[in-house]
Amino acid sequence: MSQWLPIADIAARVNAGELQAVDLVAKALATIGEKAEYQAIITTLDTLAAARAKEVDATVAAGQPAGRLAGVPFIAKDNFLVFGSDTTAASNILKGFTAPYQSTAINRLEAEGAICVAKANLDAFAHGSSTENSDFFTTKNPHDIDRVPGGSSGGSAAAVMLDMAPFALGTDTGGSVRLPASFCGAVGYKPTYGLVSRSGVVAMASSTDVVGPLTRTVDDAALILDVMSGVDVLDSTTIPRDSAGYVGLEGSLVGKKVGIIKEYMSEGLDPGVKACIEAAIARMKAAGAEVVEVSLPTLPAALAVYYIICPAEVSSNLARYDGQKYGYSTANPADLEDSYSRTRDEAFGDEAKRRIMIGTYVLSSGYYDAYYKKAQTVRTKLINEFNTVFEQVDLLIGPTAPEIAFKLGANSDDPLKMYLTDIMTVAVNLAGLPAVSIPAGTSEGMPVGLQLIAPQRADRRLLDAAQAVEGILA
Repeated sequence: MSQWLPIADIAARVNAGELQAVDLVAKALATIGEKAEYQAIITTLDTLAAARAKEVDATVAAGQPAGRLAGVPFIAKDNFLVFGSDTTAASNILKGFTAPYQSTAINRLEAEGAICVAKANLDAFAHGSSTENSDFFTTKNPHDIDRVPGGSSGGSAAAVMLDMAPFALGTDTGGSVRLPASFCGAVGYKPTYGLVSRSGVVAMASSTDVVGPLTRTVDDAALILDVMSGVDVLDSTTIPRDSAGYVGLEGSLVGKKVGIIKEYMSEGLDPGVKACIEAAIARMKAAGAEVVEVSLPTLPAALAVYYIICPAEVSSNLARYDGQKYGYSTANPADLEDSYSRTRDEAFGDEAKRRIMIGTYVLSSGYYDAYYKKAQTVRTKLINEFNTVFEQVDLLIGPTAPEIAFKLGANSDDPLKMYLTDIMTVAVNLAGLPAVSIPAGTSEGMPVGLQLIAPQRADRRLLDAAQAVEGILA
């Protein structure tokens, strides 16, 4: 059980003067300190958070409402710019970089009274599935300190399950919110592409990056999405929010037609994970859902497509880190070219270099048509298959990951095996669909995540179903 109340309850009590924001911030920071061995946090924002808490309490004392998230502490993945704090994306090339402005997502949360207390660890530039690619340290799984928490938002998921804060922010480019949610036993929500602004978030792969919350319950995730979502003039890819919003869910499966993804329930799926998913499906049927098996024939190609398109966009987005305007810069370069090459060689980690080289290769003359253009064609085919399937069913379900959290170091020397961890999450990003991972039991004492997927812009439908499934699995 969490030591935190539901987020809406915390805010209601702060607004009523029953709880003090300064006490909530102190509690969050104390828990972070007590559980430092898990290495979930890169930096704490003690002074900034305390000042914000005093402002919230002063607003309440003056008889004014302090917002829907009044006094609620939260943790941001360290690729979100938070004004006045360091933002490193867990990379040496940004070590010591202080954010000159703030991300839209953080602005919207703070406007409703939420307080950022810390920045969470991640795989450097969000490149990874375990947080072992962080240039600083590896976060440990809250359930087993010898296992990974997943990635790239591993620090955010671990922080929530360690009770460091009621919610945390992550980014999901190929599964980076849902995978750590599955490995740590959290709720991880990936919205429809463009529903939450990415302004002020360090870019990874711009055609699949989304911002999403990590929480303990679907209700909490829905509230955070409701606050963050909507059009932002600073991000031209943003889309309008649902006119009904994302709170006040019905939480019913009656009359819902749900498709089990055949390709996700086949060979390669850990038996313990499969048993949890099948048990969840049985309960969904008992709760009134009509469950059928569906197939997306192009799905097995999704991972290959992703690891062509994603590095191509990574290589472009990382070109800005050259040591000239901000971030790390090599000492005493011979000339400008030497400064570029040595800065990037010294400060980029192995995974960043790997993705830059793969991405540059697939975009280069003579290989663009063979790789990048072909991958985009297959991506379109995959999107069309999802659209066709969603004409037959309301939702899709399957495991979030093929296995439970693996041991620290188990896949470190095998990049391909590490990439395969994302095999059940990347297709959703390629198609821009909303998806959520919710806890579905345990295998070998470790959490297993159930993934629910909906059509584009059907986020309310997805959250409604997720709340219902959460209720029957509790």
